[in-house]
Amino acid sequence: MDRSYWRTVSLVTLWQVSASICYYTVFAATPFFRDEFGLSRFSVGFVVTALTLGYAVCLLPVGALIDRFGEKRSLTLGLVGLAAGAVTVAGAPTYALLLAAAFFLGSMYASAIPGTNKAIYDSIPAGRQNFALGIKQVGVTAGSGISALLVTGLAGVLFWQVGFLIAAGVGFVVALLFAALYSNASDGGRAEYPDFRTLSHNRPYRVLVAAGFFLGAALFTTTGYTVLYVEEEIGASVAFGGAVLALVQLFGSVGRIVTGWLSDNLPGDPRVRIGAILILQVVSGAVLFVVVAASDSALNAAIAFSVLGFFVLGNTGIYYSYMATLVTADEMGGATAAGQLSLVIGSVVAPPAFGYLADTVGYRGSWWLLATGMGLAVVLLLYAVRLEPPIDEPAMQE
Repeated sequence: MDRSYWRTVSLVTLWQVSASICYYTVFAATPFFRDEFGLSRFSVGFVVTALTLGYAVCLLPVGALIDRFGEKRSLTLGLVGLAAGAVTVAGAPTYALLLAAAFFLGSMYASAIPGTNKAIYDSIPAGRQNFALGIKQVGVTAGSGISALLVTGLAGVLFWQVGFLIAAGVGFVVALLFAALYSNASDGGRAEYPDFRTLSHNRPYRVLVAAGFFLGAALFTTTGYTVLYVEEEIGASVAFGGAVLALVQLFGSVGRIVTGWLSDNLPGDPRVRIGAILILQVVSGAVLFVVVAASDSALNAAIAFSVLGFFVLGNTGIYYSYMATLVTADEMGGATAAGQLSLVIGSVVAPPAFGYLADTVGYRGSWWLLATGMGLAVVLLLYAVRLEPPIDEPAMQE
């Protein structure tokens, strides 16, 4: 692989790591929000909902702007906004302002997946795209793991807001580096706005987006409640819960790389083989939620969550790889935005529902809820693989 390949992948991955450090600080800080503002588990869920709602509201318009004006300016401004949002969350004096700050932070993250996916499919040659996408998606789990260690680890030494301030500093610095070093011939305002009407007529794409609701519900609820669950149900410390969340992200990173490599190298029709890999991951995730619900010790919980991370957090790279077999390269920015919107809508609805069940019937029912959602996603994905997409040149080609 040539130098330009690794330059692009490295810069985009560095951007994604920095953006995710800022964004995922909120998930790691849920125990501190509960203590600081006297929140119930249900109310904690609304902090995550505010974050992901801001993300959801901005995804489609930002995805359209990225297709129209290119990813360089969008990603640079987005990372500056994320850094500012992290500072705003850390300084929120009331619960209401915390919700507003979380909403703003989430809205700034809307450029992340559409922009970085477009960078990969615009700049990386066919045959290398899935592996590059898997590496780039590691930036999400790596950033989340780093934020978990930052927020929970430094809270006991200094104060819980310090992790947010460090995340913001990293975001500002990387935004400057990205603006100076990233180049792409497609940046320049020559692209067109995405045709969402055409995408809506693509049946397998529509089914995949519907399945994304349940995948997003599982992913974001897992990251939002891991630390609380390990502290309250297992009886471990917040620092140990942060370490478990970091393990979840680490194994999610491994899952993204492994499935990206398999997608590029296994024989057969790419749409069928990538769809099969995604289905296997989702089935395994459903089983692992049941295993997590039965965990009764710190060691068992750490192991169960780690394996869960491989399948539940490790499936987003393959989700977008499969999407790239269903839409054209010119549609990838808008298609990614709509697909990510479905993931995020799941994350808006599921955390409060998870928290409500945890408050009323216990955490076991909450984990079973996520397992049921993954089962429904499997049914949708099996149907999607059977449908033929109405395109001649998919974004991902052999």
